[in-house]
Amino acid sequence: MITIKKEISISGNGLMKNKPCKVTFFPSKEGKIRYFVNGGEAFEANADNVIATDHCVVLGNKKSKAMLTEHLTAALAFCSIDSIDICMDSEEVPILDGSSKQWVELFKQAGIEKHLFEKPQYYTVSEPIYYLNGKTSLVILPDKELFISYAVNYDHPDVVQRFINFNPKKQDEIIEARTFGFYRDLKKFQMLGFAQGVTQENTVGFMDDGTYSTELRSEYEPVKHKMLDLIGDLYLTGVNPLNLKCQILAKEAGHAVHIKVAKMMKDKLIRRD
Repeated sequence: MITIKKEISISGNGLMKNKPCKVTFFPSKEGKIRYFVNGGEAFEANADNVIATDHCVVLGNKKSKAMLTEHLTAALAFCSIDSIDICMDSEEVPILDGSSKQWVELFKQAGIEKHLFEKPQYYTVSEPIYYLNGKTSLVILPDKELFISYAVNYDHPDVVQRFINFNPKKQDEIIEARTFGFYRDLKKFQMLGFAQGVTQENTVGFMDDGTYSTELRSEYEPVKHKMLDLIGDLYLTGVNPLNLKCQILAKEAGHAVHIKVAKMMKDKLIRRD
């Protein structure tokens, strides 16, 4: 088990409702990632506890829930944390800068407790996993090493038929990749009660003239954010996707597909040295 060394907190507003939320993390020896929201019944960060994927990943049970968990979960994956208690005083995880960067920095500030005698546990899948539906696909294949490729096709000249491959030496570019969307859709979503917390700092906007609303942190940042989401979503299998010996090939997918495949993977994961 890997946890943090000390309690630590952070506050911010949510992306969807723009309501403030304080999140406090506690070291844990339970071997689980557990959420406690407004003092409600605890629930684990597990694909079986996903209750919605419409605009973000929502985890929970009948009595409490946590919205927009994916960037936080991805940060846990990048820090290899698999045992922690997460206490929130509101339902929506703060968006912070729209990426996993500040979450990772927070965990490093708290300190990450790793036992020297523990070696990384590697996994693969017992058989190929395929999700194919029209233009969307997500394929997991057993392999000797980890390989992740994500392809998108958006109505923006920079990300038409664009793909990227995961490079461990440049994983900071994945961690810092911010959420994104079409600027022309922003008012519509806000009228429907969503995207209330969008700012130029936390969201990359696709502009109609082929530019972006803000300077990118790295080349093809929006595609890298899709890979960040995928890593966070697949961590809900109970196994860190960064410790998989698999090929992961995603094309024009999203949270709903990520979670469907995560549920398919759970019974097919096997240890591999």
